[in-house]
Amino acid sequence: MMLKGKVVLISGASSGIGALAAIRLAERGAVPVLTGRNRDKLAEIAGRIKGGCSVFQMDVTNTDQVRHTVEAIIAKHGRIDILLNNAGYGKFERFTDMPVDEFDQMMDTNYMGIVRCTKAVIPYMLQQGEGQIVNIASMAGKIGSAKSTAYTATKHAVLGFTNSLRMELREHGIHVSAVNPGPIDTPFFELADPSGTYVKNVSWFMMKPEYVVKSILRVMERKKDEMDLPKTASIGIKLYQLLPRTVDRLLGPWLNRK
Repeated sequence: MMLKGKVVLISGASSGIGALAAIRLAERGAVPVLTGRNRDKLAEIAGRIKGGCSVFQMDVTNTDQVRHTVEAIIAKHGRIDILLNNAGYGKFERFTDMPVDEFDQMMDTNYMGIVRCTKAVIPYMLQQGEGQIVNIASMAGKIGSAKSTAYTATKHAVLGFTNSLRMELREHGIHVSAVNPGPIDTPFFELADPSGTYVKNVSWFMMKPEYVVKSILRVMERKKDEMDLPKTASIGIKLYQLLPRTVDRLLGPWLNRK
């Protein structure tokens, strides 16, 4: 019931975690606002939602479009209670093989997309005197691995942004959270790992979308600062922070199986 009536803006809602989050939020009485680049996919997801929802076409790399979309959402719903910054993608490729433009594009979507959406929403949350921003980061933001230099860098940036912004906004009644999942069984890997090699190697560790979305909703309800997924991964992350070089040697061969 904590989410009942809450207006939740979701970026990257046309598939995967964003789409499922929209469906589950509606089931809990929230009003999901689905945004993404593909209007047809958004409409298909909206058709599966029982309850009120809205659809807006929005590219998180377009500053003006993000601002105008947020203005349109406010005009329709009057407020935005939660921003779920979910849009993002990855490509697994060696640093020596990946063009610099790919680094730019991934950072523009994964990190600057979050900056743009947050920048557009914050003034309204400040007027409301409350709100929550939930950023989907990644375990990669804490533990790097081979063939992930570009993607890992974007998620490091997301975590640094999240932690700093939380300190700035807490006194204004706005809570900022990070969710750091490991590999999830979603269309993300169609682009990130077209060969299927990485997916095959980590299939035993891969999480189901339902589990991840349930955890994201728990972060929203309890206003948790951060959540690592799966929970067992948080142990490895803590060890890495304490003994980074040792963990590199022990887990490196497994982490690098892409």
